[in-house]
Amino acid sequence: MLKNYLQVAFRNFWQHKVFSVINVAGLAIGISASLVIYLIVQHEYSYDKHHKDGDRIYRVTSIIDLPDLTIHNSGAPIPTAAAIREEVPGVESVTQFMLANNPKVSVQHGNDQAPVVFRRQTNIVYADEYYFKIFPAEWLAGSPNQVLTAPFNVVLTESRAKQYFSYNQPEDILGRQLFYDDSIRVSITGVIRDIKTPTHFTFKEFISRATIENSGLIRHWNWSEWGSISSSSQLFVKIAENADPAQITNLLAVVRDKHREKKSDQQAKDDTRHFLQTLTDIHFNQDYDAFDQRQAHKPTLLGLLAVALFLLLLGCINFINLTTAQASQRAKEVGIRKTMGSGKRQLVFQFLVETFLYSLAATILSVVISPWLLHIFRDFIPPGIRFASLNQVHVWLFLIGLGVIVTVLAGLYPSFVLTRFKPVTALKNQAYGGTSQTRKAWIRKTLTVTQFVIAQFLVIATIIVGKQVRYSVNKDLGYKRDAIVHFNLPWNVFSDKSDDRRMVLKEKLKSIPGLEKISLSGTAPASGNTNISLLKSVNGERVVETMVEMKYADTAYFDLYGMKLLAGRNLQPSDTTREYVINETYARALGFQNPADALGHFIDDRLNIPIVGVIADFHTKSTHQPIKPLAYSSFRKRSYVVHAALSPQENSGQWKNTLARMEMDFKSVYPEDDFDYQFFDKVIENFYRAEQDISRLLSWSAGLCVFISCLGLLGLVIFITNSRTKEIGVRKVLGASVPQIVTLLSRDFAMLVFVAFVIAVPLSWWAMYNWLQDFVYRTALSWWVFGLTGAGMLFIAMLVLSVRTVRSAMQNPVTSLRTE
Repeated sequence: MLKNYLQVAFRNFWQHKVFSVINVAGLAIGISASLVIYLIVQHEYSYDKHHKDGDRIYRVTSIIDLPDLTIHNSGAPIPTAAAIREEVPGVESVTQFMLANNPKVSVQHGNDQAPVVFRRQTNIVYADEYYFKIFPAEWLAGSPNQVLTAPFNVVLTESRAKQYFSYNQPEDILGRQLFYDDSIRVSITGVIRDIKTPTHFTFKEFISRATIENSGLIRHWNWSEWGSISSSSQLFVKIAENADPAQITNLLAVVRDKHREKKSDQQAKDDTRHFLQTLTDIHFNQDYDAFDQRQAHKPTLLGLLAVALFLLLLGCINFINLTTAQASQRAKEVGIRKTMGSGKRQLVFQFLVETFLYSLAATILSVVISPWLLHIFRDFIPPGIRFASLNQVHVWLFLIGLGVIVTVLAGLYPSFVLTRFKPVTALKNQAYGGTSQTRKAWIRKTLTVTQFVIAQFLVIATIIVGKQVRYSVNKDLGYKRDAIVHFNLPWNVFSDKSDDRRMVLKEKLKSIPGLEKISLSGTAPASGNTNISLLKSVNGERVVETMVEMKYADTAYFDLYGMKLLAGRNLQPSDTTREYVINETYARALGFQNPADALGHFIDDRLNIPIVGVIADFHTKSTHQPIKPLAYSSFRKRSYVVHAALSPQENSGQWKNTLARMEMDFKSVYPEDDFDYQFFDKVIENFYRAEQDISRLLSWSAGLCVFISCLGLLGLVIFITNSRTKEIGVRKVLGASVPQIVTLLSRDFAMLVFVAFVIAVPLSWWAMYNWLQDFVYRTALSWWVFGLTGAGMLFIAMLVLSVRTVRSAMQNPVTSLRTE
């Protein structure tokens, strides 16, 4: 029986090759997109799932409530760990580690050999002796009980050990020594295996935390300060099995209130709260960092799932439409089978077998085109996902499950339609009265409208997202951004030797002909770093406390970036903060509507620093955020960034020569460090990386949806024109022209596209209006976006329709009338 079903299925495929190709192509695109998106989503949701008792491990985070700002910080004060260990019941274990600042590592292989130097090594932490109790590791050498107890010890992962040494057994390197920044010498006491599963705990070197307390490093950490919180200090707890996380959170507040410093003028209410964050939340919660590693964005993942659903749905709709449209051609086959004794269940099974073969062919094709889709979605694909990732058990189970779902979705309804034919009318070839219309034609029309609603919705969304990105990137942000590069100068945690060398480098750079201006200051006007302070000011009887972003500049900074000074003068060179230049927003917050009125006003009631200038507002972050109060000061000790304006008259080749000369001068002053520069305009573009990624996602999704919808439309118009061949011949004999026949055949399809447009417009307007609310400064929802989409989709549909309708209309009527 099954053999007979397969023979009939293959015979039907061969007789309707065009429809078979259309069905397989539509399903393959949907299945392959679903496969790639499944790999992405499964990978993102598998982060840190390997930890033993991971559901009981939490990170202690901080929320700081300030007068006009709430700050989320992934760190906790350093003394919190010891206090929790001693005073909070229900906590099984506590560990605290500090992130190292990418030190230089020197490896001594022999007394008569020069050390091998590894600059700016990453994934290094200072961990306490409790770390491996909460996060167990597979030990290749050493013991977890003692390795991090004493100072000046380090544990390496297998990959980092192989990078530093060549050895046969991990035990061979125990006792060997490493030097950090030429100042801290440590001994290797253990080697562990690298974690292979997705995780944020990608640390490669674990220096004992006691090393900080027994070296000069301690001066860079507020070791006993309850008011000092840094994301470089990470605190994790493992609670008891029956412990309540909410209760422990309440106890954290009690412990903090007991130990924190209480000044005489401080209110009883604490501005800092601590919360327990689950391990799995670290990868998704962007309010807190993940050890400076990439995090996932849940709305984007949901968008990807929606794309997969849309593409899969469109492929299934194509199959349903074409299969039901061809139902009348298989009516005689159904009639004969029923006459020979086939039951409804057998017929349904046969048609489901045919659908399964379609989905099987589509699945095989989807695996073949997956590398192409992996390239399309490269902006969303996490590192580690490759074509080889398909060769996993859960992926094959997903494909099998997806094939079954597609078979049921696409095949169940057409099989019921085909099995409803009555044997007598079917054998007379009168299943639908000799017309191309069925009583269920409204279902095909509804499905076709649904296809084009989805396609037009995505096209409108693509245009608006791209319009917002262009608006944000091209908006006047209040400063010059073209032909400007900046780079950080080295900073050593053990010394400040770079102070004298900074000025030497600045003078060298001034002599390069291709550089117009040079500034040695703090960060650029817009950057990913933010330094915020609570400043207090008294204006008459009014006391103003405001969170203010602090930046540092020299005299050349404002001119280099083309920033507009509205009142007062520029900053003067200084080794301490002696004066401020503030922005308009801060001036208004202080109560001055006229910028000139702010001049001479003092900020900070302790130091009484005067305002000497007011600059026009500019964007320090993306257009998602409003412009906030900001103050510039001249503070040489905080000036570690070189800003250089390239000559705009030079071409890219001359810029390369200028940059090469800058690197040469940099190396002459800092021979052991890398010259790592950034173009300022690229920094601005990176603010909108997520939106640019979404725009590319929507572009590809809309293109694929339009393609699948047009495939389905082409299949339907081929079937309709074949069904009406005799009618077309009669009309031509009676004098109908080619345009009249083309209009007749295309009118119904064009109306379906128009109805889809009417439905898609309000849906897309609502969705994009809400999306734009995330931007304080946003583009308009222009009418032309919707009009262009509707006209463009109608044009594409007519182009697809004309491929077949014109051919049918131009056919010789004699040939048409012989088709009966």
